[in-house]
Amino acid sequence: MEMRQLRYFVAVGEEQHFGRAAERLRIVQPAISRQIQNLEHEIGFKLFERLPRRVMITEAGKVFLDAARRTLEEIQHATDRATRVSAGQSGILRIGFVESISWQGVIPDSLRDFRLRHPDVELQLRSLKTIEQIPAIHAGSLDAGFGLPIAVPDHGLAHFQIGLFKQVLAIPNGHPLMEKKCVLLKDLVDVPFVAFPRWAVPAAYDRLMVACARGGLKAPRVVQYTAVETMMLSLVQCGVGVSFISSAAKWRCPPGVTLLPVVDLHVTFPFALLWNKDNTSPPLAKLVDNVKSLVKERGRDNQILG
Repeated sequence: MEMRQLRYFVAVGEEQHFGRAAERLRIVQPAISRQIQNLEHEIGFKLFERLPRRVMITEAGKVFLDAARRTLEEIQHATDRATRVSAGQSGILRIGFVESISWQGVIPDSLRDFRLRHPDVELQLRSLKTIEQIPAIHAGSLDAGFGLPIAVPDHGLAHFQIGLFKQVLAIPNGHPLMEKKCVLLKDLVDVPFVAFPRWAVPAAYDRLMVACARGGLKAPRVVQYTAVETMMLSLVQCGVGVSFISSAAKWRCPPGVTLLPVVDLHVTFPFALLWNKDNTSPPLAKLVDNVKSLVKERGRDNQILG
């Protein structure tokens, strides 16, 4: 059974006339008569009674007509959906993001802009560390991720830099450091620290420690480790210690915590959109183009977040 036969049958069933059905379909009448005969032979029962001047659909034909209409409608709907997916206008896009750098700027702006431009694409967002995003992108369970390439320097993914964030000092309100006009690294010797462990982001940890050592802070006195930035801020808020934190924390800093620049701490980390270059998803291509356009509109990819 062919779709062509179903279309011919529906036309004849609705017109109750081979000639009018042929005109409607813009084909010759013998072709439509032959295809209806082939269809009847295939299904094993008559669809029409042939009368001198017209045809009359049989009771079995009426049942088959309803089913044929539904089938053609479902095929058309499926074709329309598939066409939209192929054009990147619909489908599913699975995106990871590092929560601590996603509160403001290009990341939320690009997702909002993508949603406005492509409302039929379903965005599935997952808050994940970069070291979790990268294997998921390679495995195909994520299409893309907003993260820190430095977390896995040999990640092997295509990536586009969105901007930078720097390290600032989070301190509890009322801390003696607030009285200083400017804070230097040497002022932090013997000050209790809440810090992220090296295993969380080894390359970033090492760069930070090298930068600290240059300014005279060779070994921060760490009293508590945590790999979760929200927990770091909470511990600072409780007075456990101070912490080097992403400048992006400005956008969700809890009450009772102040962020201060450290004048001689010169270290920044890039953040980027990462994806597998072998992923041919049309919505992914739209997202990449959207992010690149947004960064271009803002004039640079080295904008400091926070």
